[in-house]
Amino acid sequence: MTRPPPSARTSALRFRKPLVVGLVAVLAAIVVALGHPLLKPSSDSATSPVPDSSALLRAPSLSDRPPSHAPHRESRGAPDEADGVVPDGVTVFDDEVPAVADLDAELLDALRRAAQDATGERVAFTVNSGWRSAAYQEELLRKAVAQYGSEAEAARWVATATTSPHVSGDAVDIGPDRATDWLSEHGAAYGLCRIHRNEPWHFELRTDAADRGCPRMYADPTQDPRTRP
Repeated sequence: MTRPPPSARTSALRFRKPLVVGLVAVLAAIVVALGHPLLKPSSDSATSPVPDSSALLRAPSLSDRPPSHAPHRESRGAPDEADGVVPDGVTVFDDEVPAVADLDAELLDALRRAAQDATGERVAFTVNSGWRSAAYQEELLRKAVAQYGSEAEAARWVATATTSPHVSGDAVDIGPDRATDWLSEHGAAYGLCRIHRNEPWHFELRTDAADRGCPRMYADPTQDPRTRP
């Protein structure tokens, strides 16, 4: 076979090269337009992160955990009126309020007689605190420790739940100042006495005070043998 001269072969190659390049470009455009899967990234590799090996560890079951021997305690909220929290404006005559109704009967009777007589001098008694539940007393003690910075200092103002006369219903805190001043002067006639010098609002019943007068006051509850832990 007779081969074409070199110049003819060179011309043919120059003609084919742009034709081939053009065909490749056209084919590539068609493939892309058709969305061929070979040219698309895998959705798994594009969107799913490499799993963390720690996530492959088996989560502990209940049987893997050591048994708890702590006793179950029913959770409760903050103390409320049923625990002895007193709403504003309560008087010694409000029987529907537990802080008043659960006071010792003799103490409450003495308070009401005194309050009735004080109205003649336009003095009204309000109850700031009376009977308290043990839970309420414990809450008050916790707050006192936080406020005063130590249990020793808090004890000058708040007794424990096992020693507080409020928990037993034997103490009442009276306000306002005019009422406490009136009781400080006239309370002994009703058996109502201040017990702690640092608490002019705190009164308890001493049945022999009408004849003997109120006993000498303690400086604060830490000096009172009844309220010592």
